[in-house]
Amino acid sequence: MKTYINPNSEEWSELAKRKTVPTADLNETVKVIFNDIQKNGDKSVSKYTSIFDGVTIADFKVSNEEIQNANKLVSEDLKNAIQTAADNITKFHYSQKEIPTKIETTAGVFCWRENRAIDTIGIYIPGGTAPLFSTVLMLAIPAKIAGCKNIILCSPPDKNGQINPAILSAAKLTGVTEIFKIGGIQAIAALTFGTETIPKVSKIFGPGNQYVTAAKQYAQQLGIAIDLPAGPSELLVIADATCDADFVASDLLSQAEHGEDSQVILVTNSEEIVSKVVLAIETQKTVLPRKSTVEKALQNSRALVFKDIQTAIEFSNFYAPEHLILAIKDAENKIDLIQNAGSVFIGNYSCESAGDYASGTNHTLPTNGYAKSYSGVSLDSFVKKITFQKLTSQGIQNLGPAIEIMAAAEQLDAHKNAVSIRLKKLQNG
Repeated sequence: MKTYINPNSEEWSELAKRKTVPTADLNETVKVIFNDIQKNGDKSVSKYTSIFDGVTIADFKVSNEEIQNANKLVSEDLKNAIQTAADNITKFHYSQKEIPTKIETTAGVFCWRENRAIDTIGIYIPGGTAPLFSTVLMLAIPAKIAGCKNIILCSPPDKNGQINPAILSAAKLTGVTEIFKIGGIQAIAALTFGTETIPKVSKIFGPGNQYVTAAKQYAQQLGIAIDLPAGPSELLVIADATCDADFVASDLLSQAEHGEDSQVILVTNSEEIVSKVVLAIETQKTVLPRKSTVEKALQNSRALVFKDIQTAIEFSNFYAPEHLILAIKDAENKIDLIQNAGSVFIGNYSCESAGDYASGTNHTLPTNGYAKSYSGVSLDSFVKKITFQKLTSQGIQNLGPAIEIMAAAEQLDAHKNAVSIRLKKLQNG
């Protein structure tokens, strides 16, 4: 982890860079796969599953028998832990339900807004060496609360053509409608167009690597909504003398183990803290099964030392981290200064892992600086908001003249006439 002492603002852009795949090559790969799957459906999905996942699958759809068998393989302790997380996620997201409120903007003019669930959604669950069954909870639970009728889950198969049992168990618990053994770009393309087997969806959710993120962004160009650009995981920790270096090191390592393209950043006002944290990292990483992955991620990570915490927070807002930990004195009193972050963890005991699994907040968050303009997934992500208005006879008489004047000024006579006809009939009884 390379350390930078008091970097000036001109250096911040370079220090905020994430590891990326060349965009031109990435986008071309996405387009080729999308075009192939649009033309050839399941046949092409099977081809790319064989190429990228190294397995040939005759039937992508997971059967009820497979789900039941997988559920038996999950320990009771894990099932209980998943249930605890599910309960908290349900509580937090259920609190986000809106009650429609009618507003009388002018006497006789009533306006309000109501939510309508997106009918069919797709959720992408990363598999591989870190099967994220927790993401099933984060996406399927708010989808069910919102009222989505069809929840289609895609996750990459292992070398035996199976999805991790914990993913299937979580899907069963949360009421996922259909599950398919496909991953990567081909999964996003299949959800975008629909195939002989896989339904077309209206919106795609879920994190993934840069290929999955690029595929989701391309799907958006084709008219399919997405939750947000969610690529490789990242964490920024702001720490001062009140932090516990062992805690900070453990948090940085927890995100570094996601993948070698993950990024973790320590920002502090003390070189001594950097030394203590780096030492703790060296000690803790030796016992990690994913040590090799962690070390590769740390090569793309850094420590920044600023003159004060105020400047540290300013850099954090510039970086716009997916996850932000405030391991500083009076952390709660500093939260008004935080402008750009996916999710914030306050104080020494608020480990990022809590948000990843079970505190109740959603862990599907914007990465790569998108926290400057995107929010994390919430109940709102699964609904459309429709506005309604009702004008009584009194309402059109009160508001009508203003509409007529505005329509005439824009030279839209038919708009004006839609009001004038009503006003004349009311005048004539």
